[in-house]
Amino acid sequence: MKWYRKSAEQGDAYGQFTLGWMHQNGKGVTQDYSEAVKWYRKAAEQGNSTGQFLLGGMYTQGKGVSQDYSEAVKWYRKAAEQGNADAQGHLGASYTLGEGVLQDTITAHMWFNIAAANGGKNAVKGRDIVAKKLSSSDIVKAQQMAKRCMASGYKDCD
Repeated sequence: MKWYRKSAEQGDAYGQFTLGWMHQNGKGVTQDYSEAVKWYRKAAEQGNSTGQFLLGGMYTQGKGVSQDYSEAVKWYRKAAEQGNADAQGHLGASYTLGEGVLQDTITAHMWFNIAAANGGKNAVKGRDIVAKKLSSSDIVKAQQMAKRCMASGYKDCD
């Protein structure tokens, strides 16, 4: 704990999100969601995709901050654009549920496809659930969107 704090206070993003995780989960410190958000935000603002993803999760859950799905999507998107598979899967879920974005099952399928290609947890399951709501032409469209998004380095994903 001492060394993570020292590292985090010196601006190291890995130390910052690790310290945030420790505060979120009560590992070696008292559980404190506000303190977790503080450290996740520091890492996220430096462009650390894990910090961005974890900060998005805090906004989704309303832990340490007011629940704000739009803010969660903002941070998930930043992490997803860096190839973070878990953030990509969470974007799929956000589009499936219409949380922080307009509900769009084709875009949800696209993000789940991308997350699955990158090894995201539960991405195949999410994609398969969404696929049941889509026509075969919608699935083809989602697959084309996923290919374009990945080929652009996650810049052309809308």
